[in-house]
Amino acid sequence: MSAPDVDILVQSPHWREHDGSEAAVRDAIAAAAKLVPGADGEISVLLTDDAAMRALNNTWRNIDQPTNVLSFPAADGASDSPAGQPGHLGDIAVGYETLVRECTAEGKDFLHHLSHMAVHGFLHLIGYDHQTDSEAEDMERLESAILARLNIPDPYAQR
Repeated sequence: MSAPDVDILVQSPHWREHDGSEAAVRDAIAAAAKLVPGADGEISVLLTDDAAMRALNNTWRNIDQPTNVLSFPAADGASDSPAGQPGHLGDIAVGYETLVRECTAEGKDFLHHLSHMAVHGFLHLIGYDHQTDSEAEDMERLESAILARLNIPDPYAQR
């Protein structure tokens, strides 16, 4: 199974403060794709700021505040790819300031937390969710396994 094609748009200059952000996102998504089926296709990732995340969260979820990551799975049948070719899996947006606040509050490495958010967003694109306790446990277990392959500590171990 090959890794999805990942197109990254860096919309906020804040992301320049952390070398390796784009590589961390690509590596995280590639690691996730090795462990889960249905990962072929294209993904767009937006690295943005809290103002843009607040607007997206308000528009799509009716929540008027920024968040760390949002996922927008492609609609079924929305691909314009030729038959048998992987299509667009969807879009992921990550908010810089919220990520930094979470890292500071939780004592997490920035690139590790970014990798976690990329994996989390990717799993949403391919159908995983955490609406129930059982779904959340399954998704968290998978995230932890993927991050372990990247030598990133289990983000759920400190709860």
